[in-house]
Amino acid sequence: MAKNGSKSKNTAKLKSGAAAQTQAKILAQALPYMQRYGGTTVVVKYGGHAMGDEALAESFAKDIVLLKQAGVNPVVVHGGGPQIGRLLDELNIKSRFEDGLRVTDKETLDVVEMVLSGAINKSIVGAINAQGGQAVGISGKDANLMIAKKTERRVTDPVSNIEKIIDLGYVGEPETVNTHIVDVIQKSDLIPVVAPIGASTEGETLNINADTFAGALASALKAKRLLMLTDVDGVLDAKDKLIQQMAGTEARALIANGVVSGGMIPKVETCIDAVESGVEGVVIINGKVPHAVLLELFTEHGAGTLIGWPSGAPKPPERL
Repeated sequence: MAKNGSKSKNTAKLKSGAAAQTQAKILAQALPYMQRYGGTTVVVKYGGHAMGDEALAESFAKDIVLLKQAGVNPVVVHGGGPQIGRLLDELNIKSRFEDGLRVTDKETLDVVEMVLSGAINKSIVGAINAQGGQAVGISGKDANLMIAKKTERRVTDPVSNIEKIIDLGYVGEPETVNTHIVDVIQKSDLIPVVAPIGASTEGETLNINADTFAGALASALKAKRLLMLTDVDGVLDAKDKLIQQMAGTEARALIANGVVSGGMIPKVETCIDAVESGVEGVVIINGKVPHAVLLELFTEHGAGTLIGWPSGAPKPPERL
């Protein structure tokens, strides 16, 4: 009986040793990628659909803390469309959309700012802090981080062919990005978590699309990477196969021929604009995959679709 017990203990030790070896091998394989991103800025857009699961939220928080510990400077920009929609429904406030953007009157704006700068922002801050990080929540209004102008949409009536301007209310688009507050935070051991709320030059609060906000901020910071966490694996080709890497010209062609459609169009356009404005690479990845951020940055093949070099530039021989 004692012999069987000793054998079981030895087997357990062997299994434990093998698991430890596997973990050590994984860490060693990640080293060159950690070195690649050390000292650089990575902006992570954390989507409203990707943040709906408690276990995934914990996984995401661990990824962000590990990035900071590895010498990377993560900047989190979050959305919150589904959460805003639910609260507006509960308050019986009707929403209307034009061109995919929420028409935002003053009553709606109050709810949007409360959810984004309040509940969601502090929830993400709390999740990161619970994993040993030191996150601080801000919005685009803090220290004039994001000065915006009201968004105008022009549409042409198909019958009369008359062009008209759609009033989207308190919806804005980035005009000037003052990165000072993020720069100061990054030089410390703190991690900025940013709500996509901006202000006009007149001081009006404006609701900014989170993808657009993240793209503008990443461009201003000259980020090494902008990661767009969403609820799809990336950009699919005409045969529904994941495209691992493409140039801006290829992305524009996919939009033109209808392969990229619907809500993916503005997301891909944001990626193209960011790359052409100084971001080295933008990746659309599935935020519902545990540790998606680490899989993308610290493994050989990444985890989504990388739009990795400006339009017109020669295609690199392998994924950057």
